[in-house]
Amino acid sequence: MTDERYPTGKYTPPASFTNEQIQSWVAEIAALPGQMRQAVVGLNYQQFDTPYRLGGWTIRQVIHHVADSHANALTRFKLALTEENPTIKPYREADWALLPDYKMPVAPSFQMIEGIHYRWAELMKSLTEEQWSRTFFHPGNQKITSLKEALGLYVWHGRHHLAHIGLALGKV
Repeated sequence: MTDERYPTGKYTPPASFTNEQIQSWVAEIAALPGQMRQAVVGLNYQQFDTPYRLGGWTIRQVIHHVADSHANALTRFKLALTEENPTIKPYREADWALLPDYKMPVAPSFQMIEGIHYRWAELMKSLTEEQWSRTFFHPGNQKITSLKEALGLYVWHGRHHLAHIGLALGKV
């Protein structure tokens, strides 16, 4: 591995999206909370402060970040489903990771991740092909993104941060 920041590689969207791929990704979103919990079973409070690389986030910060990021993802999906190409609100994730709540125990963030992923997966299971093509505009990267594109990105995001936890624990 040449770059520990991207242990699964940088995200590359597929050239096209199939219904099978979308359903597989929805299943991955539903499974992520359990995979994250399993990855940290048996850790004590101090072990959550292990960074995945020198200068990188700790396991604790990664878990809190996934809760925040995926809460934003669910909101972005709902905005795209109820508005025409809404402009979403970007946030400074690196700055959020320095806020005091990122030092607290991870249990509340795991509860968030579980609830968000349950609701998000249930919502996505009901989407029509037309709804998967609905979009939002991200002013940070000046890009219009469809929900199916966003789903692929957030599946990668979950894999990416699971790998960070594995790196911190010496399992990758």
